[in-house]
Amino acid sequence: MRLARIVGTVVATRKNPKLEGAKLLLARPVDQAGEPTGAAQLAIDAVGAGIGELVLLVLEGRAAGSALGRRAAPVDAAIVGIVDPSGAAD
Repeated sequence: MRLARIVGTVVATRKNPKLEGAKLLLARPVDQAGEPTGAAQLAIDAVGAGIGELVLLVLEGRAAGSALGRRAAPVDAAIVGIVDPSGAAD
């Protein structure tokens, strides 16, 4: 898993049938200080993340598809958590 910041949305007029209804976002990897460490990449959102939010990104295809409940889907990256900016546990 990696930390990433959501930097945009993606609209696809055609998708693989296994991805119908899935929300596509652009996630840019960041370090612990929140500084960008790489290029933005397409990720499937499993948690309702929005632009500007800090998220947990799963990058392994099989794990990403499993996290979405879409094992046979062609997924390379999935957003599986939103990081609480306060750092406090509820």
